[in-house]
Amino acid sequence: MSLLGLDVGTTGTKGVAFDLDGRVVASAYREYPLISPRPGWQELDPNRVWTCVKAVLAEIARATGRDPIQSLAVSCQGEACHPVDREGRCLANSLVTFDGRTSHMPAWWLERKSRYELARISGMPLHGMYTINKVMWFKENLPQVFAKTWKFLCYEDFVHLRLGLDPVMSFPLAARTMAFDIHAGDWSDELLGIAGLDRSLFAHTAPSGSVVGVIPDAVADGIGLPRGVIVATGGHDQPAGALGAGILESGEAMYATGTVECICAIFDSFSLTEEALEGNVCCYPSCVPGLYTSLGFNFTGGALLKWYRDTLGESERRLAEETDRDVYDIICEAVPDEPEHLLVLPHFTMTGTPHFDPAGRGAILGLTLNTTKAQIVSALLSGVTYEMKLNLELLQSAGVRIKRLRAIGGGAKSRVWVQRKADIMGVPVAVLEASEAASLGVAMLGGKAAGIVDDLRAMAARVVKIKDVFDPNPKRNAVYEQLFAAYRSLYPAIRDINHQLASLDERA
Repeated sequence: MSLLGLDVGTTGTKGVAFDLDGRVVASAYREYPLISPRPGWQELDPNRVWTCVKAVLAEIARATGRDPIQSLAVSCQGEACHPVDREGRCLANSLVTFDGRTSHMPAWWLERKSRYELARISGMPLHGMYTINKVMWFKENLPQVFAKTWKFLCYEDFVHLRLGLDPVMSFPLAARTMAFDIHAGDWSDELLGIAGLDRSLFAHTAPSGSVVGVIPDAVADGIGLPRGVIVATGGHDQPAGALGAGILESGEAMYATGTVECICAIFDSFSLTEEALEGNVCCYPSCVPGLYTSLGFNFTGGALLKWYRDTLGESERRLAEETDRDVYDIICEAVPDEPEHLLVLPHFTMTGTPHFDPAGRGAILGLTLNTTKAQIVSALLSGVTYEMKLNLELLQSAGVRIKRLRAIGGGAKSRVWVQRKADIMGVPVAVLEASEAASLGVAMLGGKAAGIVDDLRAMAARVVKIKDVFDPNPKRNAVYEQLFAAYRSLYPAIRDINHQLASLDERA
């Protein structure tokens, strides 16, 4: 038998089937494009996403014939949502996390509630990205669509609906809407009342690892899945990844490099101080009931290498096609070991924590006529990591003590980038045997709901295995500390210039 974890991300969906020892039985991936109808707007076509999800499920089902899928749970991007009617038809594209059309909403909320009061209920530092703001945007700007809407669904509950089940949203994902009372474990009537929204517009909620239902036979047959698969609530992708990385207590944190770069720490209880809130630290339910999680993140993580691949990496793409190699391996193999004297501000979408600046822009500084492509790639890797070092310090200032990081996601497959992370962070970075930890985390939750897994902690301790540990090189770390001191000054130094450029985009 196998347990399936489905990770529905911003640029692609990956499914992984695991056996009860955490070994990969089968996996599949499909990519889809972001749509930008206007500068600052970022959307996904949910029907295309579902087509990719179905293809992933069908491919894995074919590959697991001898180890049939028993359970399924979904890990997904936070905040993204779209409206559906009572027949389950999508009425508009999804607005993804870093869609910029709701960037003005924090000022609106502050006229009605303080930052601390909002965070005390929702666990979220105030920002325009949250789902509740996207729903309000639909209500104000597309009233004809809003009038036809049955529910606004995020991707976990959307997949449940398309699997023929009632849409149910896990507590961790519900928290990312900023419409959820994380203490009551239910939609917040107070926050929804302020927003002028009815709770019926949202899916039902349940703790991670709760049974959603059994996929109807007709739906299973249509996709190619075995009959009788139990579907469970999964979670927001970052705390799902922390569970899949075996992080169930403080001292270590997950370091994920996907489209978004994220450090995810775990707490035993809710903790949100004024100081932490000033740094835009969140605190909300994790995928393990009874534990809480906090994130430091940058929206432009692994997407920065994808930008390089698509914009500057024609020769690397051609070589990858000719040699049947991974294009990212080719891009990174020429990166020098020693620190480059360039700085990249990795705000190519908008900033995440600690700045929460929707008008942020990226930059490359220090270019000369002698600068090589390999040095630019090296600086991209370093820039993303510097940004996460800011976030690591932010989490530590909020009381989190992190002695080691566990790397997951696509970036964890690159020895070059993982060593770079260790050298810049100044702490060891462990790489796991299963790098797709978000899929493993929700696969375990599905197994728990199906009665196959008795104890999440015991299973995580048994199946999560460390493949390698990268210790920081003291000599390189010393140089990176000097470069990091300069990096600290970079965002404030060019913020006003970037805001001027952003305002030109808005008027275009």
